[in-house]
Amino acid sequence: MAGAAFARVGHGTMLAVLLAAIPGLMKFHPLFCWAGTLWGERAIALIGGRRNRGQRYLNAVKKRGRKITWPMIAIVPFLPVPNAIIYVSAGWVGVSLMTLLVLDLIGTMLWTGIVTGLGYALGHHAVVVAQAVSRYGLWISIAILALIITIQACSARDAARQPVVSNVQD
Repeated sequence: MAGAAFARVGHGTMLAVLLAAIPGLMKFHPLFCWAGTLWGERAIALIGGRRNRGQRYLNAVKKRGRKITWPMIAIVPFLPVPNAIIYVSAGWVGVSLMTLLVLDLIGTMLWTGIVTGLGYALGHHAVVVAQAVSRYGLWISIAILALIITIQACSARDAARQPVVSNVQD
């Protein structure tokens, strides 16, 4: 988005922004597909975590196979699920690498087109925001990190002060 906004004000081109996004967004997807080819259901269960969502998706993939996986690869950037599950299941059902790359490229370009279009539409306003984030981002990150460390240290100190209660009956 910031790259498109900078292109709008004359610092770069939209083509460079779109082409730079492709490897950045797609770099690990073939590896996830390969993991699905190697480990199948176990990889999906591992990525899905303890919730039922991964299992529900796994059941749908078992039932429909490529009919559900192919469209999911193309729309995965827009889905509120861990993207790795989709790519692992693609490898599990046997989607070829070339098919994965073509469908992934379609989805990536759709997503990139929307985000860069928004950045281009915002133009100078987005450039101002990007420069402010660049200027203050490091200090805000350090402050958040210091706050987290302080909270964890206080929690550990309070836990160490409380006596240990044993449930063993004498």
